[in-house]
Amino acid sequence: MGLRILQRFSREGSVIDLIESGRKYLALSRTPHGIIDLAAPCFAALAVNGAFPPFTIVVLGLLTVFSGYTAVYAVNDIVDYRVDRERRSVVAGNALRQPSHDLDAVWMRHPLAEGALSLRQAVAWACLWGGIAMVGAWLLHPVCLMLFVAGVLLETLYCKLLKVTAYRTLVSGVVKTIGSLAAAFAVDRHPPIGYLICLFLFLFFWEIGAQNIPNDWSDIEEDRRIGAKTFPVVFGIERSAVVVFLSCGVALVFQTLTLANSRASFPVVVKILCALAGLWFVLMPAAGLLLRRRPSDAMVLFNSGSWYPLTLLLIVVGSLLAGQ
Repeated sequence: MGLRILQRFSREGSVIDLIESGRKYLALSRTPHGIIDLAAPCFAALAVNGAFPPFTIVVLGLLTVFSGYTAVYAVNDIVDYRVDRERRSVVAGNALRQPSHDLDAVWMRHPLAEGALSLRQAVAWACLWGGIAMVGAWLLHPVCLMLFVAGVLLETLYCKLLKVTAYRTLVSGVVKTIGSLAAAFAVDRHPPIGYLICLFLFLFFWEIGAQNIPNDWSDIEEDRRIGAKTFPVVFGIERSAVVVFLSCGVALVFQTLTLANSRASFPVVVKILCALAGLWFVLMPAAGLLLRRRPSDAMVLFNSGSWYPLTLLLIVVGSLLAGQ
């Protein structure tokens, strides 16, 4: 009996260890936030033609975009792991311990820099998911594969520019559009050029105004100590607040134009709901940051803005289901 109990606890311990190990890998890829990020490509794929794609494309597309985001987020931490260790040492271990309301730190912030994973393990993880993403992208459309490779290269460039220029935020804006552009090509061999342009500009300005600069704002003191040249550090919080608000406003304009340039004619109520979602999730938090200019308001905007594409996706899905 005692031996059976010991074996039982041993098995349970193995399961717990497996779960803990998986949590570290998922934290490396910021999977909770990455899953939310899947909404933007899904929105782009449904909105381009106003129709659900074939089931095989849905399954392959979801697997590919999940793999792509998982790989790219891991690449970010791999390229940045020396800087993350420097940040950790400069602030006596507190820089990587973000508040629980930070979507990027639901499980752990930078497990590679924390020593929870080795560099070899992190590279193997990124290569695994990167390989899956490349195969899936090729099967969907050769353009999708080219966009994925470009995304990995641009993400690497973005990380390398941390101590070089604050304008690296522009690179981040481009990277954030790639998955959604690829999704449009996955369901439409020749998507409307106007749709692609508006989709690109919508996500480009949304990433800069509602994601990248607010996220850097919340780390402004730590970035100053390590010599990082982020937008809030270089240009100050007053100018950053203005850029954030204007970028969010421009993003909302191009989101409306994205639907207007779709092959489908979405009902007016859908466009109104999407505009209201933009006001609630993006523009109002951006206005709060502009007025108060507090790091906590920057994090509110970052978290709220992260849900915006998912809200758009739900609105479009509801419209398509209602029209069937």
